[in-house]
Amino acid sequence: MRIAVCDDDEMELTRLSRLIGEYQTGHGAEPVCRLYHNGTDFLCDLKAEQFDLVFLDILMPGVSGVQVAQELRETDKNVKIVFISSSPEFALESYSVGAYHYLIKPVEGGSLFPLLDRAESELSGREGRGFVLRNRKGIVWISYANLEYVEVINKKVFLHMADGVIHEATTALAEYEGKLLGRPEFLKIHRSYLINLRYVREIGSNCVLTGNGHSIPIARQRRNDVQEAYMRFVNRTEADSVFQAQTAVFQQQKRTDGPWRILLVDDDAGERGFWAGILRFHGCVVQCAGNGAEALALAAQESFDCVLLDVMIPGENGFSICENLMVQTRAPIIFLSCLTEPDRQLEGFAAGGIDYITKDTPPELFWAKVETRIKLAQCDRTQFRYGPLLLDLSGRRALMDGRELSLTSVEFDLLWRLSEQAEHIFTTEEIFDLIWSGQPWDGGQTVQVHMSRLRRKLERAWEKHHFIETVWGQGYRFVPVTD
Repeated sequence: MRIAVCDDDEMELTRLSRLIGEYQTGHGAEPVCRLYHNGTDFLCDLKAEQFDLVFLDILMPGVSGVQVAQELRETDKNVKIVFISSSPEFALESYSVGAYHYLIKPVEGGSLFPLLDRAESELSGREGRGFVLRNRKGIVWISYANLEYVEVINKKVFLHMADGVIHEATTALAEYEGKLLGRPEFLKIHRSYLINLRYVREIGSNCVLTGNGHSIPIARQRRNDVQEAYMRFVNRTEADSVFQAQTAVFQQQKRTDGPWRILLVDDDAGERGFWAGILRFHGCVVQCAGNGAEALALAAQESFDCVLLDVMIPGENGFSICENLMVQTRAPIIFLSCLTEPDRQLEGFAAGGIDYITKDTPPELFWAKVETRIKLAQCDRTQFRYGPLLLDLSGRRALMDGRELSLTSVEFDLLWRLSEQAEHIFTTEEIFDLIWSGQPWDGGQTVQVHMSRLRRKLERAWEKHHFIETVWGQGYRFVPVTD
C-alpha cells in the first residue's frame, strides 16, 4: 500500500510516519511512506508518484488540505483520502471531496491501525477486480467487469469500456496481456485485440460481435481456438441453468407495467457503470447510489422493483444496509458481490436478501437472475410506493409519509389506476371508462369533479410535489417523485 502524508506540523508528520512504519513492519511489508510539508510539494510530486492512501492536514499555509484534495480528485478518482485536523469542524467540508475518513490530532495507533487494516483489506480485494491505469489525462481505475475489449492502433493501446468510454494507454499491449490473459473471461483473438468473453454475442467466420454492437476481427489461425474457448467459458454457467429455464417461462408473459425501476448500490463507479449498462440494455430505469446513505434516501423518495446491493461498501457493509433498506422499501434485495465464499452468501440471505449474485457471473445469466427474481416478487405484490406515497391495494388504503389519507372509494380507484401507468396521459374519456364503465358519458364533468377533490387532498398532504398533473387540452397523468 503506497501512502503519502502531507502536514506542515513537523511533530505530527513524524508521529504519523512512525506509526505507519510500525504498521507496515508488523505486517511484513517494507516501510514505504512519502512525507510532504506542504500541499504544493505534494501536488508537484503527483506527476511522478501514485498513492493508494493519502493523509492530508486540513489547515496548511498556502494550499489547504481540501484544495489539495480537489486537485487530487481531478487526476485520481479512486485514491483514499484521510483528513487530519485538530478540530472536527471541517469534517462536513472534507467529505464533499469524497474523503475516506477523518482523524483528530494527535493521531494514535488505536484510531490509525484499524483504518489501515480496512484500507489494506479493501485494496487487496480490489486488486482482483481491476487495475489502475495511468495516462496523459490522469489516473483511472479499470474494472475487469467493465472492460469490453483492448485494441492496438498505430502502436497505441486503447481500452474500450462497456459504458462507451475509451481510455488511451501509454504502455505496450504486452503489459495488459499479463494482467488479462490469466483471467478466464479474457482472450486474445488477434495480434491487436484482447476481448472480454462476457460481451460476446456472436462468433462469425472472421469476427466477433459484442453485445454493444462492436465487430472485432479474429485472426484466421485462431478461429477454432476462439470458438472452443468461448464454449468453455459458457459451460461454466451450466450449474445455473435453472434460472435460465425460469426466465424462458417468464419471457412468454407480456409486461404491461412499463420499465422496471432498479436501485443499484455500489461504491465502485466502474462496476456501477458495467452492471447498470446491462440493466439499461434490457430496458430498465436504473438509479445508482455510492453508499448506504444515498441508497436509503433514494428508497425513501422513490418506488423500486428491485435493489442490487454490493457487500463491500466503505463505512457500512451491505448486510447492515440491507436491513435498513427493508424498512424503506418492499422491493426484493439482491446482493451483487465479488465475495464468493459460501459463508458470505449465507450471511446475505440471513440479512434479508432474496438472492446473491457474484460479480464473475456472465451478463446474460446476471440478467436472467434479476428478471426472474423481480417477476417472482411481483406475483403477489399488493403495495406500491411512490416516494412518500404508499398504496396498499389489499387494504385499499393510501398513506402519505405514514399518515393515512381520507379517500373515498372512487378517489382511491382513480389514484390507483393512474399510478399503474405513471407519466401516461389519460383523457377524461379513458378515466371515465376505467371507473364508471357502463354508465352514460356526461361530457367529463364527473371526472373533473372527482379529480379536483383528489388533487386537493394529495396537495394538502404533501405540498412538495404534485402527484397528479392536468395536461392542458389532453387530460391527467400521475407523476411519481423523481428527486
